[in-house]
Amino acid sequence: MTAQGRGRSREQWGYVPYLLPGLLLFTAVIGVPFLMNIGTSFTEWTGVGTPKWIGLGNYRELVQDGEFWASFEHNALIILGMAVVPTLIGLVLAAALTDLIGRHFGPRTASVLRACVYLPQVLPIVIAGVVWSWLLAPEDGAVNVLLGKIGLGSLAHDWLGDPATALWSVIGVMVWIQIGFPLVIFMSGLQRVDPSLYEAAEIDGATWARRFWHITIPQIRPEIFVVLLWTTIAALKAFAHIFVLTKGGPGGATNVPAYYSWTSFFEKSEVGYGSAIATVLTLLIVALTIVFLRLQGRDLGEER
Repeated sequence: MTAQGRGRSREQWGYVPYLLPGLLLFTAVIGVPFLMNIGTSFTEWTGVGTPKWIGLGNYRELVQDGEFWASFEHNALIILGMAVVPTLIGLVLAAALTDLIGRHFGPRTASVLRACVYLPQVLPIVIAGVVWSWLLAPEDGAVNVLLGKIGLGSLAHDWLGDPATALWSVIGVMVWIQIGFPLVIFMSGLQRVDPSLYEAAEIDGATWARRFWHITIPQIRPEIFVVLLWTTIAALKAFAHIFVLTKGGPGGATNVPAYYSWTSFFEKSEVGYGSAIATVLTLLIVALTIVFLRLQGRDLGEER
């Protein structure tokens, strides 16, 4: 090995001491508990006493568990409310605040509006959930009272207590909470876009919609991938929203895998079964992450 090669090797190994604290923390907080969870998923255990090894028994039961598959169907709609819809709305708002508001009313106005939209992200989910449970209350909730005041009292409804509307009500709350995150990411991404592109397109007579489609979206594709990945993972892990607003009800209409795993752990004392649900959910998240990263890498490679 040449002196230059040895020097480069020493330089690469020089980063290892700085990586060790994070690696040890990851192993202790995530790696070891996850391996323990996998081991528990092969047992029948109430959380007390000695676990009984049953092999793939919990996973065979999962395959036949209609409530488990229904929770994943609900989670697909949760992804719509926490990932797809907020990403689309955030993309349009970011383009409007940057290309219209920022240019015509100044960046300070755009920043104030961005902060207002981002505010729900700052609120703890528990507080936001409690407030929305008051607003959507069937008797004296603000939504039903407002409908009565404007002559639409016939539309008043038990939004969180009716199986037909409970999940959609929860999704609406999630959209309200989640919009701020993609908005901030997209506006940050748009800071690196040359303003002359918008000015040239406007001089050529391009409408705002055309500027949005041909300039904004292609320029911030990396940010779109990041937001979709992050919000999709958050949707698959959704628990606090469900716990505060509906506790999986009514009649399991808003049950999702994360909440189903929690109830199996702590309410039914079926620790092994809850571990199996958590393991399946984790592996699904890892698989989706790999797919997203591969698609993003392929997109960036084609761009170059």
